[in-house]
Amino acid sequence: MANLLCFEPAQLEAVCKVLGDTTNGLKGDEIGRILAEINVSDPDVGYTKWKRLYNAFAHAQNKHQVGNHLVQFVNKAMNPARYTATPDQFNWRRDGLNVALAFAGYAVNESGQVVHATPATTLQDARARAGRLRSVLESRRTHVEVLKYCEAELLQENYFHAVLEAVKGVAERIRQSSGLGSDGAELINQVFSTKAPLIAINALKSETELSEQKGFASMLVGLFGAIRNPTAHAPKTLWAMPEDDAVDILALVSYIHRKLDSSTKI
Repeated sequence: MANLLCFEPAQLEAVCKVLGDTTNGLKGDEIGRILAEINVSDPDVGYTKWKRLYNAFAHAQNKHQVGNHLVQFVNKAMNPARYTATPDQFNWRRDGLNVALAFAGYAVNESGQVVHATPATTLQDARARAGRLRSVLESRRTHVEVLKYCEAELLQENYFHAVLEAVKGVAERIRQSSGLGSDGAELINQVFSTKAPLIAINALKSETELSEQKGFASMLVGLFGAIRNPTAHAPKTLWAMPEDDAVDILALVSYIHRKLDSSTKI
């Protein structure tokens, strides 16, 4: 392999955060084994995984003045043979790496190898290389209010922030529509009251329609309590957000937005 230019600190950090992700990243022993295979010292074993990787590669770059070690590591870590039983994990890591590597002029191909690519100059360029979750949502005709939270910088956080921001977006839309400044259950119960509602999702004339309004309000309160509040207050390391969960939650958020589209402000 010819000598490669060193990676910028921000690029190096982005790659290491994908490889060392708490939920979908490499395990600690895998990191140690691959670093040993490419002869990169690993002095910070007790550190957070991504920081351990970052320090190892930063030291190697400073010592040898090349970026080869990071590419060698990715090539080994992304060997498709490692993912015969976990293809979704391969796809997740590849998507994240393609965002992280885009600005350096690299990409990970379907064989798991780092290849040269036209360098990205804008976030739009980088996003175009990591749209797998967005593609899944678009194929489901997901509401546009959900899709705008599924950008590259959010997806790079393993869907954690995309889900959090999408759910927060529901509350913000309801506040803007109702003119209220409250939040959570207080906001929902006041806006979707059946006695003095500010927003109605139907005519509110029959018992069935009143029941639907009540159920919609309960669903929103549950969404905030079960999804938004934990993700807003707990660190990502303690609140895993796998892809399947993200897709399901965002589908629910899409349904809520469609109901709001056809609602009436009273």
